[in-house]
Amino acid sequence: MNLQGIVAVSGKPGLWRALAQNKTGYILESLDAQKTKLVANLSTSKLAALHEITIFGLEEDIKLIDVFERMKASSGVPDAKADGKKLRDFFREVSPDHDEEKVYSSDMKKIINWYQILKDLPLFNEADPAAAAPDAETAPIAEEAAKPVEAAATEEATPAKPKAKKAAAKKT
Repeated sequence: MNLQGIVAVSGKPGLWRALAQNKTGYILESLDAQKTKLVANLSTSKLAALHEITIFGLEEDIKLIDVFERMKASSGVPDAKADGKKLRDFFREVSPDHDEEKVYSSDMKKIINWYQILKDLPLFNEADPAAAAPDAETAPIAEEAAKPVEAAATEEATPAKPKAKKAAAKKT
């Protein structure tokens, strides 16, 4: 299941695909039939990437992707508008070790709504590129790609020191 680039936006219904990034946030497109575009400002909106979302578990947190996989294998997914008891029974089936005190019926409804949106999309049946093990050929490329990032981080830290010295000189 490839959920890379799929996000939930606080205060906005449905799911969104990240198309591009600008200085202040992301340009998003809805996954519904209207394909509405939205510019989500990071200072006012909270974005949650679906591949990073977890559900409270008794021992450890459960990845949302794992719950979706079990829902796909399940015989029947209830409607999100079903009563809380029916939703709780379904979640006991697909995620038996979820924490029933911390996972509310509103959370279950949201997860079922997301599943209903995603189940018909082609990306739902694709393999997750992050889960694929790196090949022997791509491993050195990934290491080389990481080196410029490390160098850029040290270059950014260097100019800050002279500014601090100027500020100290002005105070005296």
